[in-house]
Amino acid sequence: MEGLIFPIIMLAVTLLGGGLLLIVLKHSKPKNKGGGESLAMQTAQEFINVRDIQDRYLYTTDGLMLTFVRIHSISIDLYSKAEKNSLIRQLTAELSDIQYPFKFLAVSRPVDISPVITDMQSMLKEADDRRKELLRQEILQMSGFALSGEIVERQFYVSLWERAEEGAEKELSKRAVLFSEKFSGCGIPCDVLGEKEIVRLLNLVHNPSYTHLEDTEFSAAIPTLEYERQGSI
Repeated sequence: MEGLIFPIIMLAVTLLGGGLLLIVLKHSKPKNKGGGESLAMQTAQEFINVRDIQDRYLYTTDGLMLTFVRIHSISIDLYSKAEKNSLIRQLTAELSDIQYPFKFLAVSRPVDISPVITDMQSMLKEADDRRKELLRQEILQMSGFALSGEIVERQFYVSLWERAEEGAEKELSKRAVLFSEKFSGCGIPCDVLGEKEIVRLLNLVHNPSYTHLEDTEFSAAIPTLEYERQGSI
């Protein structure tokens, strides 16, 4: 009998300690700011800080309104060094008087090659047997590229923001138009996004089904614009 006293005491202590631990964990369970609402019950607007999108403006839950400007990419591979230097000087002069903050975004999206496939399908009707087979193989290959999402293009955007106050829409719209004109004056097409384009941009940034895996390796560096001056860079 005496040999059973010690195991009984240890069992009682273990049960008592486990009960106290469960009580402590139950009362110390963290609660979020939404009155105990779980994270899974949050809406998409709450998760990405978006309250509403109207016309050309995105309203956030923390009292800001944003507008977005898309900068269309141009190819400078065929530019001479003098033309590149001239473009750099023009952009520097145009953007030097900007005294308000803005954010530059570079995102990737799958290239829309459906017009190319449509043209091939129209050519398929008038081609001979040998060309039809070649066109069919090309259409299958292009369709595979479109479905895989491996062919992507870089798109560039600039976001401008202001406090959501009375009259802020007019000021922000004026600021976005002037920002677009600075790039358009240098031969770089630029336009202000509408409601549908803003939703598409949010999908590119926040929706995993729209994203494409890229190499995320980077090194810390200070971006600089260099141009040739008297035979040297």
